[in-house]
Amino acid sequence: MTLTLYGHEFSSYTWKALIPLWANDTPFDFRSVEQHGEEFAALAPFGQFPLLVDDSEVVAESSLIIEYLDRRHPGPNRWIPDGDEGLRVRFLDRVFDQRIMDTAQVAVANALRPADHKDPYGVEQGMKRLRRNYDWLEGQLGEGGWAAGDSFTMADCAAAPALFYADWIEPIGPDRPRLAAYRARLLAHRAVSRAVEQARSFRHYFPLGAPDRD
Repeated sequence: MTLTLYGHEFSSYTWKALIPLWANDTPFDFRSVEQHGEEFAALAPFGQFPLLVDDSEVVAESSLIIEYLDRRHPGPNRWIPDGDEGLRVRFLDRVFDQRIMDTAQVAVANALRPADHKDPYGVEQGMKRLRRNYDWLEGQLGEGGWAAGDSFTMADCAAAPALFYADWIEPIGPDRPRLAAYRARLLAHRAVSRAVEQARSFRHYFPLGAPDRD
């Protein structure tokens, strides 16, 4: 049976699951929740996407989907190495999801609030944390390569959508050249570029206004 991934083309965490599928040329069927909402809702334990279905197996959460693919549908790219290298990949995966993407999301969520429920102080504090997290990554990244070394791993699958959208909200800027260059390398990766292009027609959904770039 063909793998089925439910998600939305503009969703950062959907991108995170799409990138390893495309990078390993894994056969799968993508079903947008806009067209398959009821079908998705009947399967999703918490109503959140992405969701991977493999015959009778239903796998939720993007990091677990990638780990499942690594174990059950391996390809030329190994997403989570063994040993200490794998621990580093898992750690950076959490950093990009929780410290970059989820922190940037504070500003997006605020833009969606009713006018009398805005939280400018919360946004200000969130952007301070995001800038601090950018600085930490700037000190961790090398001059080239990927997040955890020479191999493209789960950490990079998480980094690509996180940095793509976070830079729209709080620009990385010229003072973090390694992080900016890493983001550019990610966007040049064929699977990441495919995710960007597939989502391009949905940019009007971005509540802060998508910049005229990328």
